[in-house]
Amino acid sequence: MGTLIVQEVNVFPVETRSQQKRFLRLPWQIYRDDPCWMPPLLMSQEELLGFRPCPFYEKSRSQSFLATRGDRDVGRITAIVNAGHIERYNEQRGFFGFFECEDDTDAAKGLFDAAKDWLHAQGMQTIRGPANPSLNYECGLLIEGFETPPFFMMTHNPPYYGGLVEANGFGKVEDLYAFWGEMSMLATLDAKLGTMVEGVKERFGVTVRPIDRTHFDEEVRMFLNIYNSSLLGTWGFVPLSTGEVQHMAKSLKHLIVPELALVAEVDGKPIGCVFCLLDYNPRIKQINGRLFPFGFLRLLWNKRAIKRMRAISTNVIPEYQAWGIGLVLHAALVPKLFNWGMKEVEFSWVLESNHLSKRTLERGGALVTKKYRIYQDDPPAPVPT
Repeated sequence: MGTLIVQEVNVFPVETRSQQKRFLRLPWQIYRDDPCWMPPLLMSQEELLGFRPCPFYEKSRSQSFLATRGDRDVGRITAIVNAGHIERYNEQRGFFGFFECEDDTDAAKGLFDAAKDWLHAQGMQTIRGPANPSLNYECGLLIEGFETPPFFMMTHNPPYYGGLVEANGFGKVEDLYAFWGEMSMLATLDAKLGTMVEGVKERFGVTVRPIDRTHFDEEVRMFLNIYNSSLLGTWGFVPLSTGEVQHMAKSLKHLIVPELALVAEVDGKPIGCVFCLLDYNPRIKQINGRLFPFGFLRLLWNKRAIKRMRAISTNVIPEYQAWGIGLVLHAALVPKLFNWGMKEVEFSWVLESNHLSKRTLERGGALVTKKYRIYQDDPPAPVPT
């Protein structure tokens, strides 16, 4: 009887172009039998990994690693030094992201050890993740809701990933929720909300308008600047840099539908916005993550046929946050969604510590359908004696 030879795990830094391609293609192998997985847009992934120029890496840096057994790639991870986080929070905290791995404890351990060693060599003392590469992009590990596909720009992973992460010394620091609702639920919202909305509009002179197509670039930048200023008190938030704002505005230009992006103003000054994106994921699956040569045409053709969307954020600048402006924006959005023929909306993500947003969504009948987790390896706080 022959002996079974178990090949050892080899973990190495990604340095060459061919290694980068292997890193990028690994998810197709991991998820080949998972109907819920959505391929990433490859060009966008290359930028977020630093394999192509990206404004995030003007100050920040990262190192990616691959794990192999014999001639098979079995896992990957990226270690990230987020300069904006260090500057804002004055802590030497590194991040991990882009983690994918077969159900292989040795491979996962090798990957996390490599990421930790690199980050510690960069002066980082603790590690948080997953962030791909920061909380402004895709982040969080799916821990509940594996049976449905993710909405656009949300993560998906097998159920065993949580065990692999926790086995390497990481514990929960914060959960993120995805709330889901059918449009029919909005018809049952209580009349009190409508009265509140009218009261806010009259009292403060709030007007709501769609994004202006004729000044599209400036409008998207305005949206992102409101996003930056509104979230300064939010857990873990790091503002987008000027370069990131410009780059994101450019990349979102063709994806944004003006009717689904609304601005609240007082005396002509933008004070808040609600920002939604159609769920492009099924189309990205059709083009297998490739925009060229003709993928982008299939992605963007006949947007009206897409009847699912993701409400990414409702943001109000700090001095107006207690006014109920978010309710005004949502009330203005609802008729536009009915006019579009929208069927489903996901509000994601919402921090578990954001009690106001959670209560508002629950009151509207939205259901938590997915939970995502952010981990870190900080030692537990000492128990008081």
